Amino acid sequence: MTTLTRDLPAAPAQQLPPGKVKQSGGDRAVSTTAHILLIIWMLIVLIPFLWVLMSSFKTSSQVLSNPMSLPTSLHWANYYTAWEQAGIGKWFLNTVIVVGCSLVIVMVLGAMCAYVLARFTFPGNRLVYYSMLAGLTFPIFLAIVPLFFTLKNLGLINTLPGLIMTYVAFALPFTVFFLHSFFAALPKEIYEASQVDGASEWRTFFQVMLPMAKPGMAAVSIFNFLGLWNQFLLPVALNAKPDNYVLTQGMASFASSAGYAVDFGSLFAAVVITIVPVLVVYVIFQRQLQGSVSQSTIK
Repeated sequence: MTTLTRDLPAAPAQQLPPGKVKQSGGDRAVSTTAHILLIIWMLIVLIPFLWVLMSSFKTSSQVLSNPMSLPTSLHWANYYTAWEQAGIGKWFLNTVIVVGCSLVIVMVLGAMCAYVLARFTFPGNRLVYYSMLAGLTFPIFLAIVPLFFTLKNLGLINTLPGLIMTYVAFALPFTVFFLHSFFAALPKEIYEASQVDGASEWRTFFQVMLPMAKPGMAAVSIFNFLGLWNQFLLPVALNAKPDNYVLTQGMASFASSAGYAVDFGSLFAAVVITIVPVLVVYVIFQRQLQGSVSQSTIK
């Protein structure tokens, strides 16, 4: 007697929703731990800023009596006092001039230098590049005395142009080091095609290569902006004229000049005014910064 058997169809594999990848237990544990650490880090960064923002709308008595409470009313006069009477407006303008001019100059010079070192071979190429790297390891406070006498001999001590020149020299090694890898990774075929089409070296750099390195330029611009905006040692040592103070100098002067009678509401308002431009710059260049990170990881 023959028994007929019929093959049963195999159970269909479980389909995952599009965009989702099945994770193992270890992957889920790592993902959960990473999210918890990110939340903790976010709170560590965000809570002090929110407290400063909240305190900027209080009076000094409210800040001292109950620091963690919400303001009973919004004292916008703190921002007026910080901007007009404390001089934050003048220091803010000086900082915008110094940092803006320094950033434009250092990005143009740094991009040109990094492009030449990355794309052309000539005697001394490596020497120049490693000299730039040496500038990253040199402690800035050791150069204060030579910088002071150099600017004094040039007649630029206690001036904004002297501070701009110093900021450019301070940020140039980092700019060259970071952009060097971006220009070195650009395909040679594009450069050769531009040369075949009759483009000069200047036109190739500004119209072909520089736009392709825009994510790297944006990332370096953000880092340079943060470093120059928060710079304190260089202006304190090289810019002692009160009319030319930048924000970091002005904030220190404002906090120390009042002695024990500090207007904490105005002081916190000044801190908020100092922080806001940094947040605005990051929001504007956020996409370019993310693009530079992804470009550096995909090789």
